[in-house]
Amino acid sequence: MLKPFAGRSNEEMKDVLLHPDSEGPEIHYYMIRGGKDKTNITVWEAGTVGGEYIKTYGHYHVGKLDETYLIIQGEGIILLQKRVDEKDDELISFYAISVKAGDKVFIPSGMGHLVVNTGKTWLVTSDDSPVNFEEADPVSLPGHADYEAVKRMHGFAYYVVEENGQPTLVKNPNYKVVPEPQWLTPEEFKVGVGTKLFIS
Repeated sequence: MLKPFAGRSNEEMKDVLLHPDSEGPEIHYYMIRGGKDKTNITVWEAGTVGGEYIKTYGHYHVGKLDETYLIIQGEGIILLQKRVDEKDDELISFYAISVKAGDKVFIPSGMGHLVVNTGKTWLVTSDDSPVNFEEADPVSLPGHADYEAVKRMHGFAYYVVEENGQPTLVKNPNYKVVPEPQWLTPEEFKVGVGTKLFIS
């Protein structure tokens, strides 16, 4: 019987860390998959690895698939980036959305995304992306998620590091074309960006 939960280990996360040789927790985050009938739950450890806040691996969705994240506990930053014609190293846009418990963030189709825990406690989210349990590895590597594009670039266009106790963005030098990051609230993204992307 398939276990619907898995953890992303420090060894697996080295592909996308700013300082991959730094020591970190054995498991960076935990995933519980809900399939098609339940939501997915993700739980992040608190802390940093080589000064970089604990985060998810990051991925793009395969096909036309959007999703919504609900922040259940803690605080963090959702990073969103959109590629130029699926060129991994060229971006049209980059957004950093600060979130806390109770916030919802709609992620339009085509947007690469990852979530960072910048708080001192667990960060816990729920999301509604579908998972097909008949796939080879539906819990750790669901078929709707493309992790390889992020792996090739060794992470997203910016890393979120702790500087003087505050989250700061550090550019990933592997990207050729990167716009200035836009810091938004969930509401600002929904009204000013997300709706337009969803309609287009």
